[in-house]
Formats: sequence, C-alpha cells, structure tokens
Amino acid sequence: MRSKNRQCLHFDDDFSNKKKLIDDGILDSFDIITIVSEFNDAFDIEIDVDELEPCNFNTVEAMQELIQRLQEEV
Repeated sequence: MRSKNRQCLHFDDDFSNKKKLIDDGILDSFDIITIVSEFNDAFDIEIDVDELEPCNFNTVEAMQELIQRLQEEV
C-alpha cells in the first residue's frame, strides 16, 4: 500500500520521511482535498467529511491507517 500511496501523492522519500506534514506546513487544505480525491479513486474508498481531521493526514502512516480502516469497513 505504501507504494500506491506514493503514486497517488507523487511524493519521494524525503516527503514520506517528514514527521508532521500539516503541522510543518507541508500540506495545506487544498492538498488535503487533492489527496482525498486521489485516495477515493485509487483505493475505491469514500473519505467522509468526518474523516477530514488533521490527525488523519498529518503523517504518511496516518493516511495509510485511514485507508486501511476505510477498506475494512466496506
């Protein structure tokens, strides 16, 4: 899944090694909207507005956990 995340987000190793993507100003609200759209399409999930919390997008690991949890709910 990590490689598929990388493809969706078009990020390299430096990006994925950052600790706090939102807290450090790497991602903003427009980036999150793009990520949600990419994840919805790539992983056949539906990220609900209730999931749009910084904690779900602040790290690569948090995004992976969100995707996995949503896939298991289906």
